Amino acid sequence: MKKDILFSETQKFRQIWLWLILLGINGLFIFGIYKQAVLEETFGNDPIKTAGLVVSSAITIALSVLFMNFRLDTNIREDGIYVRFFPFHFKFKHYPWDVLSKSFVRTYSPIKEYGGWGLRFGLMGKGNAYNVSGNQGLQLEFKDKRKLLIGTKKPHELTDALNRIEQLRS
Repeated sequence: MKKDILFSETQKFRQIWLWLILLGINGLFIFGIYKQAVLEETFGNDPIKTAGLVVSSAITIALSVLFMNFRLDTNIREDGIYVRFFPFHFKFKHYPWDVLSKSFVRTYSPIKEYGGWGLRFGLMGKGNAYNVSGNQGLQLEFKDKRKLLIGTKKPHELTDALNRIEQLRS
């Protein structure tokens, strides 16, 4: 079969509330370092050592950089679906069409069904999910009864690609 990409999507975490929280936490630690190391004043009622603030700040900055690099890549090809949730998956995971019983785009509730966004493990038999935002996704149901939902911000394009290769199965 051909390996031409019929649909491609890359998603990143772009929620403003997430970035405001991370920015606020990073700013708080950096201010604490400045106050204790430069101004030589204590930061807070029960201050930790400046080294502790530096370590805490480094951790929160590292987490922010990690979130900036999270990426969900989805490709639809004639031989199957390719998905990668970087940095958890360095290589694409390939799901050939012949292992799937269903593949369709649906609306879902990220919090109720999967407990939020990210690399998620479904509660109550919903299966796993790879999602970064929104409430639209490609639902895959495997012949062995496993389920996987892949989030998308392009549900119509994804549906069109599945229709073109006659793999829209609900």
